[in-house]
Amino acid sequence: MANTYTQIHLQLVFAVPNRNSLIKNQWKDELFQYITGTIQNHGHKLIIINSMPDHIHLLIGMRPIESLSHLVQHIKQDSSKWINSNRLVDSKFKWQEGYGGFSYAKSQIPAVINYIKNQEIQHKRKSFIEEYKEFLEKFELAFDERYIFKRVL
Repeated sequence: MANTYTQIHLQLVFAVPNRNSLIKNQWKDELFQYITGTIQNHGHKLIIINSMPDHIHLLIGMRPIESLSHLVQHIKQDSSKWINSNRLVDSKFKWQEGYGGFSYAKSQIPAVINYIKNQEIQHKRKSFIEEYKEFLEKFELAFDERYIFKRVL
């Protein structure tokens, strides 16, 4: 697209169903590499990725060549297939429905990188649910408590 100039930085957050601790340290770096490849194959740039056992954070530079929902669908779908084909969990793996997508100015990127890099420290202070609600409130997003990554029964 000639004469199209954008700067779109998004943090994506999504969880494992029931917030089960399924993302293991033994293979999470390979998962990160796989997700990086998916993002790059869609024409976008992964800036940083990190996870806790029950959820994942990604910071991407997104090009305006596809919708965010389409990209997230492929990230979740492709990484689930990779986890299942490598039999990394005892049951069938899939990500929980939904995700958070939060936009940032270029000047905010170093702070977001630091935040994602230090997930283990962040979660000593607050739970994933507390963290996620803080994002929603900070970005002034209306939400229904019933759908905030609660345990699926």
